[in-house]
Amino acid sequence: MQKKKFCPFCAGSLVEHFTEGRMRSCCGSCGKIMYENPIPAACTLVLNQENHLLLVKRGVPPKEGEWCLPGGFMELEEGPEETALRELKEETGLQGKIDRLIGVTAHPSAMYGAVLITGFLVRSFSGSPVSGDDAEDIAFFPMDRLPPLAFDSHMRFVRIYRDLYMP
Repeated sequence: MQKKKFCPFCAGSLVEHFTEGRMRSCCGSCGKIMYENPIPAACTLVLNQENHLLLVKRGVPPKEGEWCLPGGFMELEEGPEETALRELKEETGLQGKIDRLIGVTAHPSAMYGAVLITGFLVRSFSGSPVSGDDAEDIAFFPMDRLPPLAFDSHMRFVRIYRDLYMP
C-alpha cells in the first residue's frame, strides 16, 4: 500500500508520530491524525432454485480472469445492503432481494491495505443474467464443483453458507 504524504485538510506534510498507543501519520501543520481504515465493500451469494452459486469472472485487475462473487466497493451514500444489490445489478443484470447476512470479514489488499467485506445471501432475484460492468463472464456453478475463487474472503462466505445452510 502506498503511504500518503500530505494532509487532505491543509496539504501539510505528514509525519510519523506515536499517539494513541501506536505510530500513526499525523499532519505536521494542523496536527490531525490520519487514521488508516479498511475500505468497505459488499458481495452477494446468489443461489438459484437448484442451489447453484452465481459467480462472475473478473474482467479487471486484481485477479483478472478469475471467478468471484458479485460485489464491490461501498459508496458514501450507501449502506452495505444497497452496495451489494447495486453491484449485483451492475455485474450481472439481476435485481436481487437480500435474504440474510452471511458474515463480515477483512481481506488484505496490496492497494488499500485492507478491505472490510460484508456478504449477503440472495435467493430471490429477477432479470436475465448478463455480464456487465467489470465482469467478463457470469455463470451458475453447483456448490460441489466451484472453480477456485479469486479472494479468500469470498471462499469464507461460501464455507459459512455451506456449514450453516446446507444439509
